[in-house]
Amino acid sequence: MVNIQNAADSLAVAQEALLDEQATEKTLSIWELLTSGGLGGQIIMIVLAVLLFVAIYLYIERILALKAASKEDKGFMNQIRDHITHRRFDSAKLLCQHTNTPVSRLVEKGISRIGKPLEDINTAIESAGKLEIYNLEKNVSILATISGAGPMIGFLGTVVGMVLAFHEIASGGGQIQVDALASGIYTAMTTTVVGLIVGIIAYIGYNHLVVKTDKIVNQMEANAVDFLDLLNDPV
Repeated sequence: MVNIQNAADSLAVAQEALLDEQATEKTLSIWELLTSGGLGGQIIMIVLAVLLFVAIYLYIERILALKAASKEDKGFMNQIRDHITHRRFDSAKLLCQHTNTPVSRLVEKGISRIGKPLEDINTAIESAGKLEIYNLEKNVSILATISGAGPMIGFLGTVVGMVLAFHEIASGGGQIQVDALASGIYTAMTTTVVGLIVGIIAYIGYNHLVVKTDKIVNQMEANAVDFLDLLNDPV
């Protein structure tokens, strides 16, 4: 009776060990998941990693630049109005140079044209505004490109993975080995997921930068209009 009980206990222990081993075999770390797609999958993962790094770097660089450009001194235009009213043009230029924002550079460009027809001043401000907008939008288009290219490259990995999987099926002679198909399937699935993640991050970053840029552009336009109104009626 004791032997039967011991055998039953041993069988239970063996079954538990087998279940633990199976659970361990099914566990897959994120790193193993990303690198288990074969050479083709690893190359595509490297490309996606580079795109992700570039997207994050550009987003941080642009958001810091836009933050610096969006600094607004609420008393700036009041001081400009006071200087222009009292015809202290040199003081107004000096104030613009010390402020060093897109708005101040537009106003400085307008001040440097004072004495010429208002249409010429307006044209000069518009030209300076286009240059400022170009500087604000610098490299933002790369984020838009990454947001579209990331999922496409991930889909390329899917196609490559499926080709590898079907190749294993075709070369198996009717004997399909699941282990042989794993590499191709991992490539197909993981590259798609990573490509979508890269595309989503770049897309969100791009749209956030566009919103921030539009806000600064509207601020520039409003101050340019105020400056031109000031020249029309400086008193």
